[in-house]
Amino acid sequence: MATLLAAAVSSIGGAERPGQVTMAQAVEKAIETGEHVAAQAGTGTGKSLAYLVPAIRYAVEKETTVVVSTATIALQRQLVDRDLPRLAEALGPLLGTELRFAILKGRRNYLCLHRVQTGVPEEDEGPSLFDPQQLSTLGRQVKRLNEWAEETKTGDRDELVPGVSEQAWRQVAVTARECLGAQRCPHGTQCFSELARQEAGEAHIVVTNHALLAIDALEEFHVLPEHDVVIVDEAHELVDRVTSVATGDLSAAAVETAARRCGRLIEEATADRLKEAAEGLGLLLEDMQAGRMDVLSPALGNTLAVVRDAVHACITALGPEKKDAEPGDMAARKAARSSLDELHDTAVRVLEAFQPEIAERFDVVWLEKPFVQDGRPRRPPALHVAPIGVGGLLRTTLFEQRTAILTSATLTLGGSFEPLARQWGLPPLDENTSKDAKTAAEGLAQTATEKREETEVVWSGLDVGSPFDHPKAGILYVARHLPQPGRDGLADAYLTEITELIESAGGRTLGLFSSMRAARQAADELKDHLSHPLLCQGDDSTSLLVKQFAEDERTCLFGTLSLWQGVDVPGPSLQLVIMDRIPFPRPDDPVSSARSRAVAARGGNGFMAVAATHAALLLAQGAGRLLRSMDDRGVVAVLDPRLATARYGGFLKSSLPPFWATTDPDVVRGALRRLDAAAASHAPS
Repeated sequence: MATLLAAAVSSIGGAERPGQVTMAQAVEKAIETGEHVAAQAGTGTGKSLAYLVPAIRYAVEKETTVVVSTATIALQRQLVDRDLPRLAEALGPLLGTELRFAILKGRRNYLCLHRVQTGVPEEDEGPSLFDPQQLSTLGRQVKRLNEWAEETKTGDRDELVPGVSEQAWRQVAVTARECLGAQRCPHGTQCFSELARQEAGEAHIVVTNHALLAIDALEEFHVLPEHDVVIVDEAHELVDRVTSVATGDLSAAAVETAARRCGRLIEEATADRLKEAAEGLGLLLEDMQAGRMDVLSPALGNTLAVVRDAVHACITALGPEKKDAEPGDMAARKAARSSLDELHDTAVRVLEAFQPEIAERFDVVWLEKPFVQDGRPRRPPALHVAPIGVGGLLRTTLFEQRTAILTSATLTLGGSFEPLARQWGLPPLDENTSKDAKTAAEGLAQTATEKREETEVVWSGLDVGSPFDHPKAGILYVARHLPQPGRDGLADAYLTEITELIESAGGRTLGLFSSMRAARQAADELKDHLSHPLLCQGDDSTSLLVKQFAEDERTCLFGTLSLWQGVDVPGPSLQLVIMDRIPFPRPDDPVSSARSRAVAARGGNGFMAVAATHAALLLAQGAGRLLRSMDDRGVVAVLDPRLATARYGGFLKSSLPPFWATTDPDVVRGALRRLDAAAASHAPS
């Protein structure tokens, strides 16, 4: 292992770090023993090599597949385009074989040649969408996709730059349920999704995403190749991604689409019954109040039963698949059946969600109503149903089936692995854990979806540290003197504080706000008062804004959630990270509030288990934007005084990197001015 790791590090021109070696040894041990490991590795540790090298060694020696799952496209691309090609070249001679690797995504991420050739089912098309005289933006995008279909070698949506809207992509892609299957499709031998799956089936390392990992766990059929080791990078995102995949949606528009798809395939009266059910659902949802639903009203219960029964009647009328049907007819039937099955499953799930007592429920249901833009709603109202917890699912489909290595720069909250581990469905560790961290972890262990232990699951936590000297490289400043944040936007005192911090830093600021409304308010009110350029998320694509921010050292960038976790800007362009408030979930967030209530119903502390854990994770991720290289220096400024004054503040602060801490505004302004002067003196003339 030592020889392979040294060769790997040399291949990328890096330097071996103690934390990287420790992590590689832990991954190797986990693979050998089958004992899961959660490894926290700070930025700059080189964690991708630390897990790839032992994974490659195992896969090559056993001639098997190891799956690496990530949360972001950026990390997937880094692994497939940069890390794995270099490792293949460096390790191939030492291993005596050529390393095979592949990337695999869900079928909807690949262009469907049959859909491109035949077009979408007529019932899905908008009026005059492809009229050459009236090409809409959507029509132009679809035209571009058809041209791209002639030249692409992979059909992978992520390789189309610039991208297209979701509505346009739907015209050329199908879901797994809509797919004809390679044997029946006229383009089966050229199918991009099938070719990707074939390549993955022959690979030593398969890179995928958390969503496909969840689909593989949820569906009765497997979409990933056979594997007994999975590496989950960006593991702090795992619960949210699995929850998202396991969420069902039901709207009048979806029911209408299914009715149109059935229209020419079954008796008109049966399809009309479904259309009437859609109209009834739409009228009812328009009159209902948005938000979490704890009680199923008789009106909604009856309406959902009507939808369920009308959908079932259409499924019965469609009958079984006709194996000798023409591909076009088969595709239409597949599309209709796919819509109907999904609607039926979701309607049944929503109705069943309310049957247990509140404390025993597995799912939470809520109604989302769209924002109104230009006097018209952007989307129709929709019912959603999501699991309150996914620990039981992950335990039975992941930890009891294969060896898992979970890693991220942020896995310990309140100084402990347990809060996140319990969300994943892992049992408690006998470790020295703070009282607050223990409270958070114990609460999560009691949610309704936690599976009682039947098979022993053994795991360990490992923090390999960071190459950064946090107390010397960074300052954590908490603005204790400010008032507590209110609900009516940023107070003047906050805007003044932000202005003074930015002027002291000479720009160079990433502003992380708890909502888009707060980010926009700050940008609008400060843009004319600052002596440095200010960008705000939404002004352009996020990637272009980050690029502009990185290239112009004195520019500031304000934004919300995706910037808390997605910005990697080393150097003097980023020397100040401002967080406007502790990022607790919104009190009306249906999933978080349902999880908190489920914990409390079983005697746990719902606030610590859900809200504080969520906030700690985001704070740690936000603070992690500051130091991205060994030469970086700067300040993380949290304007919310509760971080210094509230009882839970200690839990939150112990989740952050160990920066030198102060609440003195003069000390921080002086430090920022010195950093600005030093950066300016080294700037090219």
